[in-house]
Amino acid sequence: MGYFDAIIQGIIQGLTEFLPVSSSGHLSLYQHFTGNAGEAGGIYAVLLHMGTLAAVILAFWPTIWRMIREFFLMLGEIFTGRFDRKKMSPARHMMLLIILSLVPLLFFYFLSDFYTSLAQDNDIVVEGLCFLLTAGLLWLSDRCVKGDKNAATMTAKDALAMGVMQGIAPLPGLSRSGSTISVGLMMGVSRKQAVAFSFIMGLPAVLAANLLEVPEALSGAVDIAWGPALVGMLVALVFGLLAIKTVKWLVVNDRFGYFMWYLLALGVLTVGIGVYEHITGMLVRLA
Repeated sequence: MGYFDAIIQGIIQGLTEFLPVSSSGHLSLYQHFTGNAGEAGGIYAVLLHMGTLAAVILAFWPTIWRMIREFFLMLGEIFTGRFDRKKMSPARHMMLLIILSLVPLLFFYFLSDFYTSLAQDNDIVVEGLCFLLTAGLLWLSDRCVKGDKNAATMTAKDALAMGVMQGIAPLPGLSRSGSTISVGLMMGVSRKQAVAFSFIMGLPAVLAANLLEVPEALSGAVDIAWGPALVGMLVALVFGLLAIKTVKWLVVNDRFGYFMWYLLALGVLTVGIGVYEHITGMLVRLA
């Protein structure tokens, strides 16, 4: 991967990781049409996620710091016998719900190889179908009655529902942010809280994926051009921050569902190209 290619993939990752359009699906399509799919493409995608991981930490640092602080305060209260479950700050309540939302990932971990195989193959029909599924979720969330649950009033059921959707979201073409925020809105979570919970909930999952995949890159099993990779990560960070601000505005102003039309068109086009490749046995390439 050269520097130009790294910049393009960084822009795609940074924007589509947070906009409700699926970063994995768009990266998969780009790598498919440029001939960069495969194991190396999968590792580059994981490295680019480091850039968007940093973007979430920067964008939501005050909330993240409050939850970290509450975690250690809670441990101190437990060990000193002063813990009172009924007297819980909104930050501590949200921290516990974030932990609960990660429980479903223990099951979905066993599907990681299946998700990876779908992203790295040369068949884009699955991506197209998942684009259509994301469009359907956006359509449902756009038409549901919006609730007002916040960090203090979200329930365990809300957190688990969003957590299950996060476990399904690695399917290429299924937007993690779009699907989890949509489910949150359908569960009655407020617009602002759904965005914050979705993005912060994704931090441990993305970090865990990197901890599992980066050692493989460092082992030399796959030849990685680290200069372009680092540039791509930086670009993903910058565009990720821009995308987070955009998503906040879209959700608060009830414009989230507009992406449904884009995904509907992209899904139909992607399925069409995928079926054409199956019938003809010829792969479509941009160059």
